[in-house]
Amino acid sequence: MKTLGWLGTGRMGAAMAERLLGAGYHLLVWNRTQAKTGPLVEKGAVAVGQIAELGSADIVFVTVSTPKDLEDVVSGERGLLTGPVRPAVIVDCSTVSIETSAKVRRAAAKAGAGFLAAPVSGNPHVVAQGEACIVASGPREVFDTAEPYLAQIAKVAVYAGPGEQSRLVKLCHNLYLGMMVQALAEVTSLAEKGGTDRGAFLDFLNGTVLGSDWVRRRTKDLVGLDWTPTFTMELLRKDFDLGLAAARHLEVPMPVGASVHQLIQSAIGTGLRDEDFLSLFEQQARGAGLPLNADPAGPRCGHTADTKTGT
Repeated sequence: MKTLGWLGTGRMGAAMAERLLGAGYHLLVWNRTQAKTGPLVEKGAVAVGQIAELGSADIVFVTVSTPKDLEDVVSGERGLLTGPVRPAVIVDCSTVSIETSAKVRRAAAKAGAGFLAAPVSGNPHVVAQGEACIVASGPREVFDTAEPYLAQIAKVAVYAGPGEQSRLVKLCHNLYLGMMVQALAEVTSLAEKGGTDRGAFLDFLNGTVLGSDWVRRRTKDLVGLDWTPTFTMELLRKDFDLGLAAARHLEVPMPVGASVHQLIQSAIGTGLRDEDFLSLFEQQARGAGLPLNADPAGPRCGHTADTKTGT
């Protein structure tokens, strides 16, 4: 059995790593804030003191927040590639730019390591239930090596191509998610200002062909104005920055995406930076002159679930 490594054990990384531990794999873990490795160590992982020590693993997974973080932990001066031993494969599950991914891929190749870009759709709750989806790109043989472990983490692991295709696919996913939430906020606020309870409108919508599992699961939060973060507004802005930059590079017009980008910026400016991105509804409600009250009636037709889902 191969030894696996996990670099970055925040909420998302810990949930993904725990699925590998649950399958019985030997796992080395590192996180900048060491205390965050504690729950995984209690479940059998071994914490290392330096990133380079993860090089003794056959495959190292990475989950970090920003493109700069990825460069620092993989190819930085004290990164994964600086140790005397390097992993055979690095699997990056972060959402970063195509340019950063390509740069880190070149550094990995120079050090003799395969690199797979494998961003994830889902949040920690979804990962824990085995419902996450992964899109991966890189050399086919590197994907084939990592696929059994990706299949343990997620219900779907799709191979998108030999280069950075998966990065753009994940950015397109998150662009669409942001546009969808803004559209939901707009029509919900319109119905509410016209005199319909928010919960009643969403129950109707969830029962139609326009309903989706994501909206059904988040209906309770939208009705109750619960912005407990699954995916923060700041992280959504980061992905819109990256996605719209890719659109400019490829000369693809994104009029809806550009408008939502500005609404996200406005929401952050009014104090919603660290709230769940569903709080786009709060920004919309303010613009519509709606009072920000939780719907006391709540959803009524049972088209909801208790589990929150993010990206």
